[in-house]
Amino acid sequence: MYKASLFSLLALASAVSQAHTTQVLNGYWQYDSYLEQHPAQKQLTDALTDAVRDYPVPVSLTQSKPISISVVYPGQQVSDYWSRNIKAFETRLEKLGIRYSINQVFTRPNVDVRQQSLSLLEAIQNNTDYLIFTLDTTRHRKFIEHVMSSTDTKLILQNITTPVRAWDNHQPFLYVGFDHLHGARLLEEYYKSTVKKDSRYSVLYFSEGYVSYARGDTFIEEMSHHDSYKLSSSFYTEATRESGYKTALQALSSDKDLSFIYACSTDVALGAADALKELNRTDILLNGWGGGTAELDAIANGDLDVTVMRMNDDTGIAMAEAIKWDIEGKQVPVVYSGDFELVTKQDSPIKIEKLKQRAFRYSDL
Repeated sequence: MYKASLFSLLALASAVSQAHTTQVLNGYWQYDSYLEQHPAQKQLTDALTDAVRDYPVPVSLTQSKPISISVVYPGQQVSDYWSRNIKAFETRLEKLGIRYSINQVFTRPNVDVRQQSLSLLEAIQNNTDYLIFTLDTTRHRKFIEHVMSSTDTKLILQNITTPVRAWDNHQPFLYVGFDHLHGARLLEEYYKSTVKKDSRYSVLYFSEGYVSYARGDTFIEEMSHHDSYKLSSSFYTEATRESGYKTALQALSSDKDLSFIYACSTDVALGAADALKELNRTDILLNGWGGGTAELDAIANGDLDVTVMRMNDDTGIAMAEAIKWDIEGKQVPVVYSGDFELVTKQDSPIKIEKLKQRAFRYSDL
């Protein structure tokens, strides 16, 4: 009776959550849909994709002065995505012969709100040419709308590839990242091919916001669609390793028969791995999200089973190429998404090394 009631409540909570997610994500163009509905943009995105994969071609114009760039990133994480992104970005700018000055601030996700706000305000007051930021929360969105409506600063939004529908007449300079929905679906395909139907699982979200909706609720929706996988529990975290550890313990305390845990970020995944190791639960599958150095080490050690690996430096290179096009007076696409590869602990060290060479081709220099 208790279990039946519990699963009924979880099903209801999941349905409410997915309805909210649908409402949230309906406010954004999905990456593929946006390009299908905007053929001219698809041509530009395809051209930028080719430029990212090609050797750098130096900027064709002589700059009268260096461009100014401000970067405000939630980079204080175990994940090295953000630091590698900046390294790749600066390396490509230099190879393109672009003169620039850069001011970068790394904050903790969902924590350093005041520091983030002060850094953003300083960038605007200094009339920075390009501001590289992210969009995850309502607070971010309000700031972005202010910048777009009242300044000449060009906004590059990192880690989001789904244009905001309400901004269709005035989009930011560039959305750039790796499509969260595509990554979630790659992991969904892996779990469905690996775990038997009727299995139960738990979802450990990032902090509450767009990334959690796109990575977490998309996954839940896909796992529920025409199949009988059962969501046992889900938890928002503080986007830290410690909170991943605590919520994984909580998930296993409430349901010892989980088949896998779906983690929505590197730090959360590594915390969950700590919990599984402490409990000696080698029977429970666990994924990473992003495939940075820490995750690949965890896969090599057997602490993670699978991850979606971003070809990390693609996005840094794309930002540099977009700025070059802008300096040259060329039109820049609204959105760009880099490539993913699924990596599992069954993959050979040789295969993973080749993927590292491709993903970190600039950030490992």
